[in-house]
Amino acid sequence: MGRLVIIIPARWASTRFPGKSLCLLAGKPVLQHVWERCCCCMQVDDVYIATDDERIFQAAKNFGAQVVRTSHTHLTGTDRVAEVAARLPGGVTHIINVQGDEPILDPYLLQRLVQTIDNSKHLEMLTAATPFPKWADPNNPHMVKVVINSQGHALYFSRSAIPFVQHEEDYPCRLLHVGMYGFEKAFLLKFVSWKPSPLERWEKLEQLRALENGVRIQVLLTQRASIGVDTPNDIGKVEAILQAEHNNFV
Repeated sequence: MGRLVIIIPARWASTRFPGKSLCLLAGKPVLQHVWERCCCCMQVDDVYIATDDERIFQAAKNFGAQVVRTSHTHLTGTDRVAEVAARLPGGVTHIINVQGDEPILDPYLLQRLVQTIDNSKHLEMLTAATPFPKWADPNNPHMVKVVINSQGHALYFSRSAIPFVQHEEDYPCRLLHVGMYGFEKAFLLKFVSWKPSPLERWEKLEQLRALENGVRIQVLLTQRASIGVDTPNDIGKVEAILQAEHNNFV
C-alpha cells in the first residue's frame, strides 16, 4: 500500500442543523473533535479537512488542521473528498472519508480500517457498522441501517428499519451504519464519475450507488456505537458521552 490519508468533508449548509460543524461541543467545535480523533490514528500519513466555506476554513486553520478549499458546486461529501484526493501529491493510493459530524468516533476503528486496507490486495470500498443501540429508534431515518451477508459485505443500506424483525428478542440483529468509508483512490475517482443511481436518489444514501453498480462494500463490525450530530438535540447526548469518557480516564 502507498500513502493513505484521511479527508474530512465539512460544509455549512445542513437541512436539520446549519453550521453544525462549528457548533461548540464541550468547548470545541464539533469538527475539531472529529479532526483530533482522526489525528490519533498514527497509521495514516495525513489528515485533511475539505470545505467550501470560509468560516469553516478559518476555524480549522485556527485549531491547526490542514484545510483544502473545494468547489461550491459539490452535491455530496464524497464529491468533495474526491476533489481533494485528485489534487493531492503523487503516491496517495487510499483515502478514508470520515464524516465531519462524528465527534465520538473510535480511533481504534480507524486503525482497523487502515489494517484491513493494508492486508487486502484489492478492496475498492469499505465501511463500518455497530449493533443497533437498544435506546435508539430503528424507525429514525437519520440513523442508517445496513444488512450484510455471511462474508461481511453489504447487501443494502436504508433509512428504514431493516431487516424487518418479527420477534423482539431478535432486535440486536439490526446494524447501525458508522459514518466513515475507505476507498482505493482510483475507485473513488471512478465512483464520483457515475451518475446518482435510483436507489441513491430515493434513500439519499451515496453508498447505494456503489451497490447498484455491482461493487462489493466490506463492512467492519465494531461494538462501540458512535452518535453523529444530526440535530441540535444531539449535542447534549454527545457531551454526556464525552464527559463519561473523560471521567473514565481521570
